[in-house]
Amino acid sequence: MRLVPVIVVVSLLYLGLLFAVAWWADRRADQRRSVIANPTVYALSMAVYCTTWTFYGSVGRAAGSGVGFLPIYLGPTLVMALGWFLLLKMIRSAKANRITSIADFIASRYGKSQLLGGLVTVIAVVGVVPYISLQLKAVSGSFDILLQYPQALMPRRDVAPPFFADSTFYIALILAAFTILFGTRHLDATERHEGMVAAVALESVVKLVAFSAAGLFVTYGLYDGFGDIFQRAQAVERLRLLAGSLAQSQGYATWFSLTLLAALAMLFLPRQFQVAVVENVNESHLKRAIWLFPLYLLLINVFVLPITLGGLLHFSGQAVDADTFVLTLPVAAHQGALALLVFIGGLSAATGMVIVETIALSTMVCNDLVMPLLLRWRRLALDASRDLSGLLLAIRRGAIVVILLLGYLYFRLAGEAYALVGIGLISFAAVAQFAPAMIGGMYWRGGTRDGALAGLTAGFLVWGYTLLLPSFAKSGWLPGSFLSDGPLGLWLLRPQQLFGLSGLDEISHSLFWSLCANIGAYVVVSLRRAPSAIEASQARLFVDALKHSRPVGVALWRGRADSGELQTLVGRFLGPERARMAFTAYARRHGVRDPALLEADADLVHFAEAQLAGAIGSASARVMVASVVQEEALSQAEVMDILDEASQLRRYSRELEHKSRQLEAATRELTAANARLQELDRLKDDFMSSVTHELRTPLTSIRALSEILLDDPDIPPEERQRFHAIIVGETERLTRLVNQTLDLAKIESGNAEWHTTEIDLKELVAQSAEATGQLFRDKGVTLTLDLPDSVPPLLADRDRLIQVMLNLLSNAAKFVERDAGRVTVRLAETPEGLRVDVADNGKGIAPEDQQLIFERFRQGGGGMTDKPAGTGLGLPISRHIVEHFGGRLWVESTPGAGATFSFVLPLGSVGQWNDIRSTQTARGDKA
Repeated sequence: MRLVPVIVVVSLLYLGLLFAVAWWADRRADQRRSVIANPTVYALSMAVYCTTWTFYGSVGRAAGSGVGFLPIYLGPTLVMALGWFLLLKMIRSAKANRITSIADFIASRYGKSQLLGGLVTVIAVVGVVPYISLQLKAVSGSFDILLQYPQALMPRRDVAPPFFADSTFYIALILAAFTILFGTRHLDATERHEGMVAAVALESVVKLVAFSAAGLFVTYGLYDGFGDIFQRAQAVERLRLLAGSLAQSQGYATWFSLTLLAALAMLFLPRQFQVAVVENVNESHLKRAIWLFPLYLLLINVFVLPITLGGLLHFSGQAVDADTFVLTLPVAAHQGALALLVFIGGLSAATGMVIVETIALSTMVCNDLVMPLLLRWRRLALDASRDLSGLLLAIRRGAIVVILLLGYLYFRLAGEAYALVGIGLISFAAVAQFAPAMIGGMYWRGGTRDGALAGLTAGFLVWGYTLLLPSFAKSGWLPGSFLSDGPLGLWLLRPQQLFGLSGLDEISHSLFWSLCANIGAYVVVSLRRAPSAIEASQARLFVDALKHSRPVGVALWRGRADSGELQTLVGRFLGPERARMAFTAYARRHGVRDPALLEADADLVHFAEAQLAGAIGSASARVMVASVVQEEALSQAEVMDILDEASQLRRYSRELEHKSRQLEAATRELTAANARLQELDRLKDDFMSSVTHELRTPLTSIRALSEILLDDPDIPPEERQRFHAIIVGETERLTRLVNQTLDLAKIESGNAEWHTTEIDLKELVAQSAEATGQLFRDKGVTLTLDLPDSVPPLLADRDRLIQVMLNLLSNAAKFVERDAGRVTVRLAETPEGLRVDVADNGKGIAPEDQQLIFERFRQGGGGMTDKPAGTGLGLPISRHIVEHFGGRLWVESTPGAGATFSFVLPLGSVGQWNDIRSTQTARGDKA
């Protein structure tokens, strides 16, 4: 007994950690810094699907059917991979209609029927109670096993202890207390349970880590890996099929039915609907859940078969339940810390399921069972002074306790008759009865409330007869002849061989008959009459949910109302302060300063009903709103007209949004075009200024020298000859400037001619250096070439590249000191292409002017410190030439250490050459 305090303290500390995480997440939500507004947290919260059934029961099922445990996880995987749009439609419909539970969803779809919501609630509670008992059984059993440490002994269940001495009873009460703390702090069920979702996401991580730790220990601690375990299993006749065959998975019919059952459970279990639909923050989070949730299922099942085979090998001949192998193997190996971790993992799996499931069920019980009964008391409905928010919280907390006690009661009555997986499948088959009404309601406008009632009733009765009652018969609470001979000896009514159908396992048999009865009754009864006005309006909202980019609702109401009475009504259920804040926010959104001045129109009535729907459900909210307003009945034709108008308004709204986006785009384009025109205008002015300056200099020199020669005929011949040489040089310079101006204009206008060929850049650089050699010799500047032995050819215009090289070399010679200057030309192959550097030892560029220099450089200036006005038109022409062939030209400089002008050109290929030829031919260029 000395282990009891340790186990209890560790368990309570873990539950306390969960509560701390929940409290922290709620605090963050109050600060508008949501923790669960994260797609990863959303996907992990969906892993509440993996309960103690997964943690313990998968191994137990694998021990009896090999890989027969896989359909339970294939179903959800297929839903996420192929049926995610169905989940998206559920999310969007729920947000549009402020839906709080799966009962509320079905009731709202079929005309906000209180009767239908109550029936769904009864089915959910009765169907899920066995599943809750499974969690209690697993936690209680693992607790009892851990108490036997270091021996792996099964707890004795020969005689059930009295409830006050039963640990399972106290576990149920503790879970009820924590569920109340987690999930009933807020009344409005459409407010996200941020703390609960954060805690569930953490629990998903804990149970995955614990199960993986146990799997790693068994696989690589007790054995030498996967191969060793399967090899040893192959040596044992009775394990051979488990190790490598599907033969014991009970055939394709069982696989199909279990996969279908798991897929439906993934969508329609109350806890899955709660985390996937009600708690969804952003429907875009579904994109990550589509792959992350199936990945989680894969990871948590990796070690199922190794643990199964390891347990069967290790406990051969011992009476150890396969459901407990995850825990008993570490216990038998005297791994106390690991055993405690596994227990905490199982506790996580159980608490996550119980907390979310009972919160969802308590909401349904309160909104769809208790509230409709209470509202029948006229005193409750008419007593406007009474604040009912505390009563609603009390109802939900009481429902949590009752549901968990019902789970404990089922555990006492029938829990020992089935393995863990068997109990879970009973609940799966129960919630599968929601599928026809849910899926049909989202895709078939002809479905009616009567059809949904008939289908759910028929399916639920057949499920109870073929699956629930047999569980009591197997526990001894009903005579055994009920199973073998049928009631009153009517063998055709044998519950597990109904109407003589045999050859199916009990789950497949029950699923077949219950869904046949459900779908048949739903379709036949729905076809007997047309939907009513309210049914037709709701059907249209649900069926067309995906046609709108955002959740939308339509206010179908006509009559007279008072805004003050509506606010008072909402305040009775949500509290006066919360109601005041809600109506104030609504008034501000509609441009009204005081909520008392609001017009009680259809939108306000719809808003009030939506607020109430979060607290008491859509059906009860409709009844309460009707009690304070004078509503005029709408015919079906009028409802359809309103819906058509709403649809047209939404279409016009979408078109307006589209036109608005187009106008914004056009405005941005016009703004960009205007900015470009201004830039071009500025460039034009700079260009003209630069050209004017460059042309004015030689013209001034020519004019001055000509005037000297004309005015002074006695100038010595040698001086006259020198002036004449200067005039000739300036004339050549003027001619070159004019040609460069024309060339630049052609290039920028796109009318230049390009003669693209395959050239050797090394040879071209050498020729350019030779052509400018005399210029360097006359100024006493040293020119050095650093060229490789060979370089790959590239595609370019030879004459244009020579023009680039001559410009760069001429600029370098111009801005170095006479008799002390050095210019180096380097050619190298780089990953970007062939690079040429022309480096000089001139004055360079100051750092603070480098950006400005680049601007001047791009506009025609060289950016050298001794000539800030620019270096002529050669550099802009060179930049255009290099960029035309896909390269780039730039300058690097350090003040006092010279400047380096560089350009790089990409290497060409035959394919590129053909593309260039084709482009030039299409443009009419010469090649």
